[in-house]
Amino acid sequence: MDDKDNNTSGVTGTAKAVTSTLGNTVGGLANTVGGVVGAASRGLGETVTGATGGLGKPLGDGVANIGTGVEGGVASVAQSVKDAGEWKTNPK
Repeated sequence: MDDKDNNTSGVTGTAKAVTSTLGNTVGGLANTVGGVVGAASRGLGETVTGATGGLGKPLGDGVANIGTGVEGGVASVAQSVKDAGEWKTNPK
């Protein structure tokens, strides 16, 4: 039984290392993309507002808010991917 437990532990340990690395990589890339999308949309929203004044402010704010929402959503998914990669079953 010890050999079986040791083999399972070794395979499980290897799988956890691989999935942790993969999860952290994918999660990190997703955070980067989400951050870029969020920043770009906020910049675009500010540009629209600046170019059109008060008339375009609602549109500029809307564009900025959409990007911020996308950034937050991607960050949440990225964290879930990282947690899954670390085999967390009930992360807080």
